[in-house]
Amino acid sequence: MKVDTAPPRDQPLRFNRARKRIYAYNFNYRWWNPFERWRVEPVAYDWSQVRAERWLKRGATGNGVVIKGGVVLSIVKPGTNEVIDRFPLTTMGADAHAWAYICTYMQQGPDALPPPGPAKDHNDVGMNIALLLAPKVEWPADMDLESRTAP
Repeated sequence: MKVDTAPPRDQPLRFNRARKRIYAYNFNYRWWNPFERWRVEPVAYDWSQVRAERWLKRGATGNGVVIKGGVVLSIVKPGTNEVIDRFPLTTMGADAHAWAYICTYMQQGPDALPPPGPAKDHNDVGMNIALLLAPKVEWPADMDLESRTAP
């Protein structure tokens, strides 16, 4: 039950071009320790620390081979390639396209991109019972303001 209701409804990422920062709604958990309190830690990093890593996992089932992949944003320690944090960007779907879109936005601005789709409400989970019981996405007030404004 904890696995279904402890994680937040979504784990959004925000990109602030004016501040050259990325903001993540980072959910920390250890599946093997049911007694540890799982919690959300909103974090912010400089854009210069962000790297993208593509992953691909193959497995066999009774019905054949299963291939799953995606893109993870890795945060590196400044001046090194040592990864200090990771956030899922996508699973399957338009992973390379999403990374290219983000890079273009951060480097050239919104005028270099096609208009985005409608904004997503990260707390709108439809009729998914487990997600309706999960905690709502609530950014800390100071981080919410900083991630939406220019310096």
